[in-house]
Amino acid sequence: MASAEVEQSQPQPAEIIQLAELSNKNEQLSLRTDTASKAAASVAPDEPVALEQTPAQLRTERIRFAALLYSFFLIGWNDGSTGPLLPAIRSYYKVNFAAVSSLFIVTCLGAACGAFSIFYMLDRFGFGKVLVFGAVLQTLAYAVQTAAPPFPVFVLFSFFNGMGMAFQDSTGNGFVASLKRNGARKMGILHAVYGAGAFAAPLVATQFAPMKHWSFFYFTSAGLAITVTAALCVVFRFKRQEVLLLETNSDVHKEEAGAVEHTGGKLQQILALPLVHYLAFYICVYVGVEVTLGGWVVTFIIDERGGGPDAGYISSGFFGGLMVGRVILLPINAWLGERRVIFLYALLTIALDVIIWQVRSLIGNGVAVSIIGVLFGPMYPVVMHQAGLILPPRILAGAVGYIAGFGIIGGAVVPFVTGALANKFEIRVMPIVVLIMTSIMAMLWGLAIRQHKPRTD
Repeated sequence: MASAEVEQSQPQPAEIIQLAELSNKNEQLSLRTDTASKAAASVAPDEPVALEQTPAQLRTERIRFAALLYSFFLIGWNDGSTGPLLPAIRSYYKVNFAAVSSLFIVTCLGAACGAFSIFYMLDRFGFGKVLVFGAVLQTLAYAVQTAAPPFPVFVLFSFFNGMGMAFQDSTGNGFVASLKRNGARKMGILHAVYGAGAFAAPLVATQFAPMKHWSFFYFTSAGLAITVTAALCVVFRFKRQEVLLLETNSDVHKEEAGAVEHTGGKLQQILALPLVHYLAFYICVYVGVEVTLGGWVVTFIIDERGGGPDAGYISSGFFGGLMVGRVILLPINAWLGERRVIFLYALLTIALDVIIWQVRSLIGNGVAVSIIGVLFGPMYPVVMHQAGLILPPRILAGAVGYIAGFGIIGGAVVPFVTGALANKFEIRVMPIVVLIMTSIMAMLWGLAIRQHKPRTD
């Protein structure tokens, strides 16, 4: 009887197999749990976790990116249109180089107000509203300038134009820098489209420059600005940046996504980093040289090289090179390394600038200006991409907006200085200004990359 009870209490062969299988499953589950725990422990708390995007989210992200591209096309359009119109503005208002350069300095003041108020504006109103407000300010400026009002009024509305560009430039760069998927490619495309706008504008502005009603060119600018405003309203719907990024699972933490908008102590953290200031001043000088070449080169070619009314197309050559360089030099950037390639492009730019300065050839100068555009093209997106690798994620978006704002300021200060010097020494000083500023750019870049090594996350 006892023997029978013992036999019944022992597991049967089928039960033994089931118990073994259950044990194996438990061991595998335990192993998977342990592996997952170790993987989770190995991820830094601040490291973004890749999130899958649905087809709808991916489509939404692409539409939003396309809207920002259109916004940057307008910014490029503005910068590319100034140069061909400068001779017409000087002639119509009967002003000298120094007076017409006030267009740049007033634009600079507007850009400075926009750049330094961007933290408050984003915290108070949010990404979507600030972006649209920037486009509205540009529309207002172009609408007034279309009528060729008295010169002081014409210059005054350049202030609103500068502020509007600063709002769009800062918010757009900050938004794209927060997109972790294909960040370098998207930043390059964003600024290539800026180059496309700057390339297209002189082709149109040159046609209006000899006309009696040259200011009617601003009808085209106002029309573009209206459509940009409408597109930004429809696509972004006045939403805050963290909401937009979370809606599309854009590989970013909630904290990082809202960094630019909930600035609190973030502004102090940004301003406390010397690296941010080096990059900001680099971009300031870079954009200043870019706008100086694209703007004053037309006057330089006409006055110093005997160019005719079609000299405005040389400005298109420069900005066309800018656009092309941001695409075709991507393999060179990757091969040589983004940090080293900036020095190479700066050195080649200086060599070509000396040719423009010393060689009195209309065709030679035009070709050199276009090649400088190609070399200048990658510099801005490379620096912005490197900023994304170097700067802490918590302040990345805000810092990029701050740096980009300085670019708008530089785009006004350096051309103004060039015009003031030209008023005293003639426009032949332009290549000398470009030479000095490009050398300063290389120095600032050297100081910037000594600050920190790129993050590897």
